[in-house]
Formats: sequence, C-alpha cells, structure tokens
Amino acid sequence: MVTFSFSEVFSQKYDFFATIFEYLIKDYNKDFGKYAEYYTPHSIASIIARIMVPKGTQNVTVYDPAAGTGTLVLALAHEIGENNCTIYTQDISQKSNEFLRLNLILNNLVHSLGHVVHGDTLLSPQHLNHQKNGLMKFDYIVSNPPFNVDFSDNRDTLAGDNYKERFWAGVPNVPNKKKDSMAIYQMFLQHIIFSMKENSGRAAIVVPTGFLTAATGIPKRIREYIVKERMLRGVVSMPSNIFATTGTNVSVIFLDNSKKYDKAILMDASKLGTKVKVDGKNQRTILSFEEIENIINTFNNLENKEDFSVVVDYDKIEQKKYSFSAGQYFEVKIKYIELTQEEFKTKMTEYTEKLTELFAEGNVLQKEILEQLKKVKFETK
Repeated sequence: MVTFSFSEVFSQKYDFFATIFEYLIKDYNKDFGKYAEYYTPHSIASIIARIMVPKGTQNVTVYDPAAGTGTLVLALAHEIGENNCTIYTQDISQKSNEFLRLNLILNNLVHSLGHVVHGDTLLSPQHLNHQKNGLMKFDYIVSNPPFNVDFSDNRDTLAGDNYKERFWAGVPNVPNKKKDSMAIYQMFLQHIIFSMKENSGRAAIVVPTGFLTAATGIPKRIREYIVKERMLRGVVSMPSNIFATTGTNVSVIFLDNSKKYDKAILMDASKLGTKVKVDGKNQRTILSFEEIENIINTFNNLENKEDFSVVVDYDKIEQKKYSFSAGQYFEVKIKYIELTQEEFKTKMTEYTEKLTELFAEGNVLQKEILEQLKKVKFETK
C-alpha cells in the first residue's frame, strides 16, 4: 500500500471523499457546534495551490491547523509532488481526521500518516520543534478555518500570558447573547502567521470578506502587522455562495515571509462564476475553467485589469487604513460627453429650474414646520 497510488483510477486525483463528505456533514454542521467542518471546493483548492507553489519545489513541509478532510493540503501536495513534501495537520474533529487518513493512503502519502493529529490547535498545538523547544515552523500553510464558533470556555485561557506570543493581536471577547458568533478565524489567522517559517514561509488562508475592511479591533491589528512585516502577497475576493457550507462571502489571503515583495495584488473575482441550484433549493456558484485560469494567471503575473485586479504598493495600503479590498483601489473613471454650446445651455437651464423648484419646496416645508412648532404647548397633568 505504501507504494501504490490510485491516481490512475481516480481522475480527481486528491480528495476522493469531498462530495461524499459534503453530503454527510450537511446536518452535522447545523446540529453540532464544536468546530463544524468546513468543506473547501476543488476550484478554490486548485487556485490556492497553483498560486502558492513555484515549479521545482522540493523537500518541504505543508501544514493545515484546521484540516478537515484535507482538500487544501492534498491539492498542495499534488502540485508540489507527493514525494517532495510531508503533510502535517491538526483538527478537533475525529471524523474529519479519519477521512483525511484515507485520503493520504489513496494519494501515496502514507509517510505523512503519523502527522495527522486529533486535538484543539488553538489550545494545544501538537506539532513541536523539540530542538528549539517550541512550535514547528512550516514552509507552506493552507487553511479554511471555521469562521465563528463558541470557544468561550477557553477564551480566558487563550488570552493569558502563556499564549500572548502566539495571539499577539488579541482574543475576541465573549458576546452577551450569541456566543457562537465568536470570530475564531481571527485566532487561526494569528496562529498561522506565527507558524510560518522565518524568511521563507508561505500561507493562504480563507477568511470572511468583511475581514478585509474592518476598521478596528483584532482584524485591523492583524492587517497592520501583515503590511508592516511586508508579507502580503495578495488577496482574491471570491463570488458569493462559492462554498457549499456557508453563505458568507469569502476571500483568500496569500502571505509570503520572504520579504521579497514590495507590492501586493488585490483581486475582486466576486462577479465571476455561474449560479446553479443544489438539491433543488440551495444556490451554489461554480467557476469555469477559463475563470479559474484567469484568476491564477492574473495573480501570478501581477496584472492590472480594469475593475478586476490592481497592484498596489504597501505605502498606498497604509494610506487606505490597511484596507485589503480591491474595490477601494480601482481607478474611478468619469465619462465625458461632448456637448454643443446650445445643448450645454439647455442642460444648465434644466438643472437651474429643477434646483429652484426644490429650494422653493424646501422653503415651504421650513415655514410649515415653524408654524407647527408655534402651536406646541406645555401641558401639565
């Protein structure tokens, strides 16, 4: 089994259980709180892998701290070459881990089986560097972590001194009412940044699109750190309903710790895709082959495309209050229409008459309000 591969039998090549697993977890996600599994579509996994991995990559480590069935790490391993990488994962769901182990066997990745760990990554990460007496640092990190989960039982522990180095941007507070709205993805994002190899680590993380522009708090502090450390390679904002298990709009943030970039590419792919109905009711957005190629090539070639992608330097991002949203950097174009002198006069007359009419209505309204105010009297009971 160690040397056997099912790659010739299955054209899909990596996550053989994705469709089955998606079906199985539909009700699980709804009925069970503690980190409900998030399934990543193959289109997103393929985009991430082909953007992250340069040709000729060898002898590297790949890590996912919230791995699920392993769609992302398997896509990366396929892009790198199964014999050229070792996979490390952790997930709180034992069920997910069993599917992942089967996937590793079917993909000729048996050498990574011992690194599939069951447990709470935030509270007790298991992949340790015993020589340096700390956590392992990885070449490649990919993750589609849960966005919102009630982790109030561990919140104060994670905010304690023992975790401050890893969770440097802070820990979300416990809401008074909806505890399951705690933004746990912010914790995974900090954990991932902390786990990147110094001067060489790369990462891609799926986040809610709202993270890109949040004006305060932990999201803003994380974005500031990413920009100041010069590790933002780019962002791709995906179409709505691209994920089967969440209606939340999502984006993928690409980080690179090599410090070789002085600009980032921000992409708005939200208008792409074709909407289809799943199970006769739920809508899902599917990206075509051409659209996937367009995203990958535009990103890797750092191309500016009108209303689609923009390449900006870090100083400009700082000026925009560390916004990672492409739309805030697109050039605003004003359409000019040539008018004759007569057409210009006609337009100006129309505007003047309309404004005069509105001003007159405003004066009448002001007088009426003042008259009504005069009629208001103070009365005692």
